[in-house]
Amino acid sequence: MYLLSRLFLFLTKSPDQRDRERDDAYLAEATDIYDLEYRMKKMDRRGSKRHPSWLAQ
Repeated sequence: MYLLSRLFLFLTKSPDQRDRERDDAYLAEATDIYDLEYRMKKMDRRGSKRHPSWLAQ
């Protein structure tokens, strides 16, 4: 039953919603302010690799 409910939640959420929740959970695991800053920078670098700025022009 647990697996079925997880599958239902997975199918009803948009990819952006799932990404945001995953990122929020990742940031929530930070142990201190320095770890949080490191994780935020890491996410920014990952985001710039997904959407290069030259594509937006």
